[in-house]
Amino acid sequence: MTMTNVICVGCDSHEKTLVNMIGVNREAGQQWSVANTQRGRQRLIARLKEKADEIGGAEIVFGYEASSQGFVLHDELKAAGIECIVLAPTKIERSSKQKRNKNDKFDGQHILNIIRSHVLAGTELPAIWVPDAQTRDDRETVRMRHDVTEKQTVIKTQIQMLLKRHSIEKPVEVGKSGTKSYRRWLKAMSESQPGAGFRSALQSLIRQLEFSEAELRRLDQDVNQLYEMPHLKPVVEALDQEVGVGRLAAVTYAVEVGDFGRFRRRQQIGAYWGLTPSSNESGEVDDRKGHITHQGSARVRRMLCQSGWSRAKHDPGERAAYQRLVEKNPKRKKIAMVAIMRRLAIRLWHVGRKAQLEMTKAA
Repeated sequence: MTMTNVICVGCDSHEKTLVNMIGVNREAGQQWSVANTQRGRQRLIARLKEKADEIGGAEIVFGYEASSQGFVLHDELKAAGIECIVLAPTKIERSSKQKRNKNDKFDGQHILNIIRSHVLAGTELPAIWVPDAQTRDDRETVRMRHDVTEKQTVIKTQIQMLLKRHSIEKPVEVGKSGTKSYRRWLKAMSESQPGAGFRSALQSLIRQLEFSEAELRRLDQDVNQLYEMPHLKPVVEALDQEVGVGRLAAVTYAVEVGDFGRFRRRQQIGAYWGLTPSSNESGEVDDRKGHITHQGSARVRRMLCQSGWSRAKHDPGERAAYQRLVEKNPKRKKIAMVAIMRRLAIRLWHVGRKAQLEMTKAA
């Protein structure tokens, strides 16, 4: 990238403040903080444009780390004509000293250095793909559906631990948890057992469980509506045809990927979902493969795990592949399942990309 003047900005974004390190060309960065509000962000944009005018015109390149705050800052900067790069926190290299001594100024300076190195020297950026507004909105429904499921699992565990603390065991004739007979027994325990504290706690957990079940039913309806949306239906229908992949899994994979064309090779898929092994290699030590990196979405990995088990059970080809891997080392069944998950993720990418391309051509 060649230009006369450039203003690089490294921003350490927080819920209430934006700590910015602003550097002109190769000059030392200057700290300037604003409130992380619409008014504060507009002040920042105005200040950057004013600074660009002061030096006779300059391109502004802004960078910050992705977080749960979303892409509001990115959108406002882009609307103002400022290039904004959102960085992946897990891919930013930090020294052990930087990890120990974290503060806003150092973090902002580190991001400034990364942006400036890219602009002035062409180094590679650990940037993420920024989804469009529709994809972000689709993700809200799907992610909430998964979040409620996780909360329900926590409630069920709390019930089991409460019963265990009071030495209450479920009778054999009651049946498995989740059945109507189990729920009737549970409610009976919440009314008949001695101890007001126990009864109050169990009644509360039962109410929470019933609320989460009702929420899941509502969210399933929302997911079904999302499934029928024209911009998603051809893709999710194609994914839904795969063995072990249900409607929720298909919609989850489609909205989390967004643009299937942004991946060029199958190796990128495994890495994106954190399903590739970490590596430890030096000049004196051979390459050692460790645990998977766990980068990317944990909810997608859980979905791939559930669908992977289903495929290994119902698809002869996947079952044979799983058994071959287990036979090599019976003690490493988890590793075999990770391989099945990675195969499934790649398969879904191929299917989704094809469906998305056909949808684009037909438009």
